[in-house]
Order: sequence, then structure tokens, then C-alpha cells
Amino acid sequence: MVLGIWNPFSREGNALRGQASLTSAQFQVDPFWPKPLPNDWVTGNVGGTCVDSKDHVFIVNRTADPSNLTDQEKEIGRPAPPVIEFDPEGNVVNSWGDPKVLPSGIHGCYFDSEDNLWIGGNADAIAQKYSHDGKLLLQIGTKGKFDSSDGTAGASREATGLNASHTLLNKPASFAVDPANGDVYIADGYGNRRIVVFDRNGKYLRQFGRQATKAESDAGMGGVFLGAVHCVALGNDGLVYVADREGRRVQVFDKRGGFQRNITIKRRRADLPGNGAPWWLLFSLDPAQKYLYVADGLDEVIWTLDRESGRTLAGFGRLGHMAGEFTFLHTIAMNSKGDLFIGETLGGRRVQKFKAVGN
Repeated sequence: MVLGIWNPFSREGNALRGQASLTSAQFQVDPFWPKPLPNDWVTGNVGGTCVDSKDHVFIVNRTADPSNLTDQEKEIGRPAPPVIEFDPEGNVVNSWGDPKVLPSGIHGCYFDSEDNLWIGGNADAIAQKYSHDGKLLLQIGTKGKFDSSDGTAGASREATGLNASHTLLNKPASFAVDPANGDVYIADGYGNRRIVVFDRNGKYLRQFGRQATKAESDAGMGGVFLGAVHCVALGNDGLVYVADREGRRVQVFDKRGGFQRNITIKRRRADLPGNGAPWWLLFSLDPAQKYLYVADGLDEVIWTLDRESGRTLAGFGRLGHMAGEFTFLHTIAMNSKGDLFIGETLGGRRVQKFKAVGN
């Protein structure tokens, strides 16, 4: 199956934004990647996908939570390890992770320029840095102790926290590390509403962002987040791109937190109201990072945007359970060849590969 990235602004696309464009990039889903998992493993919600310097793909998944598996899966299968490493051909080459040490609700994974792996959790209060083979190198925050009024997670996963601590987090979702100085930017996250920055040793440096009101969000006010601060990405342009998921926009800042602009995405069909919802962000591989890829978990679409202008150029995907379709599209990663690796939570619970096959 070859999935052409379709033009959402074509005449036909105004009715159904889903037709292939012959002049835009194409991706081909590989239904045989990854290879069958060993030992009767069954994956839970895939909370993150990331690619190392050797094009090995890592996924983090939530089998530590028994509710992620059905009764049948618990009886005849085995929970997959929390962290799984695949070689470029899709073979499992390593796995690791102690659920008692890793963040609960494991969420997001990210490789820094030194091939260290960062992991967070939307049911915990820690950001962890691991060596490539799973040795814990650094932890920011305290497991189970949240930046909230009573130190707990609260009754709701989306509960608003204090947004104030220099040492505690509240359900961090995503990471980006500045290769120039090692500063780590954390999307904090599901409980707080901020981007918080620490140095390479875990010392607090600064933060920006707060809870938005609906009116502030609808007006496009910068530096306020309506719901989960779901992804942070550092561009080669020196700017910080943040997925304001419930606010249905990407907010762009300088590294000190100065608001620059909003980027919004369209809906998959013209009859659907409002904007799409950015869940994850990824830049193209060229030095200028001409394109910004946005995972829209509301419409189950991967959008391609012109990064500089913010204009939506194309997209692919639809709701479904077949190869090449998405159910709770969550995170995206790219290898050195431009192939995409897309993780799905909840109803999907898998990673799919989409091979770049040309323009």
C-alpha cells in the first residue's frame, strides 16, 4: 500500500481531504515491520517511539499497567518489556526496563545527541535519562511526588498542578535536549502547564507557560496552554515548538520563553469544525528543516507543514485498524532515510513503519 500525501486544499480535498497528490512525498506502509515479537510478547499502549544514531527504533509501552492487556492476552501471552529496541529490519535486538523504576504511564522517548534515552510518564512525576543499554544516568523529580497542592497526582490525569517547583514535575510528556549546551526542555505536561528547562546535571534554569482559560486559548494568546503540554521540539532555527494539544495549536517560542507565533492545522474533512489537534512534532532531516510534521491525534493524520510559514501542505492517514491506518495516533519518529515510525496508544497499541518512497 502506497500512501500518497494528499493536498488538503485541492478542490476534491475540500470535501474529503484524502486523495493522493502526485507531486508530493509518498510513504509505503510496511506491514511486515516489525517482525513478530518473541516469547509471545504482547505490547500495551505504545507511549513513545524514537530512533537512535544507528537507525535502531525504540518503543516504550505500558504493559506495567495490567489494564493495558485483555484477559485473554494475560492468559496466553506475556507482557512485553517496557523498552524494546528493533534493528532497521524490525528484529528485536534488546529489551529492558524495571517497571518499579521507570515512570508510571510511560510516555514519550527521545534520543539526545549522545545517544542517551530520555523517558517520562503521564502518571508519574519524573524524567529519566538512560544510557543506550538501559543504565539510569539521571533522574529529574521524585517518583510518585507531584508538583501539586498535596503532592499527589490528583483525581484526574488532567488535573492542574502548581506549575511552580524547581525540583518536582507533574506528569512530563516529552523532551528535547539542546546539543549546544545539554539543556533539557521538558513538556510538563499532563498535570502542569509549562515548559521547564534544566541543565545537563538536572539543575533548574527557567520555565514558561501556565494554564489557559478557554477564552485566552480561543484568542490565540501565547504562553498559555489549555490542556496537556504534549510535545516539545527544538528547531535548528533556535526556536522551541510546543504541541498545545487541547488548545489545538502549535506554539512557537524563543529559548527564553518569548512567544513568537501560533501554527494551526486543518481538519481532515471540511465538514468537521475547528482545527486539528497537534499531538507530536517532528522536523524534516534537511539542515533548514523546511518541513514540520505534525501528528494529529484528533483526525488520525500525519500533516506536513511548511515550517517557516506554518502553511499546511499535505497529509496522510485515517482512522482504522488496518495496515496504514491509525487508532490513537500518538508519536512519530524518523530514521536517517526519512522513514516514519508511528506509535499508537489505546485501541492501536502498536508501532507501524512507513517507508519513504520518493516524491
